[in-house]
Amino acid sequence: QVQLVESWGGLVQPGGSLRLSCAASGSIFNINTIAWYRQAPGKQREMVAAITSGGSTNYVDSVKGRFNISRDNAKNTVYLQMNSLKPADTAVYYCNAKILTMQGFFSEPWGQGTQVTVSA
Repeated sequence: QVQLVESWGGLVQPGGSLRLSCAASGSIFNINTIAWYRQAPGKQREMVAAITSGGSTNYVDSVKGRFNISRDNAKNTVYLQMNSLKPADTAVYYCNAKILTMQGFFSEPWGQGTQVTVSA
């Protein structure tokens, strides 16, 4: 009943920037915490950044000072601004959210993922 769709991954040179977006749709009453994860080939999925409904943020150490997570509650959308990108940031990026549905239960969907490749 609820789904997440990521957009705007792509290929970028080292030092470049990308802005990912993740839009939630469906029977949404309220969205609690939204997080971005990534998974590189042969590695476990890791949490990159998260933002609560109150706007508190949390980042994995490797992206602090380079990435910024934000949300637009009116659009049910979360963004991940990624600056000073490194080859080590190459991965499939996923968003995940804890959503209270109009039916009164919680759903925690995942998006389909968007590829980010940092290469010269």
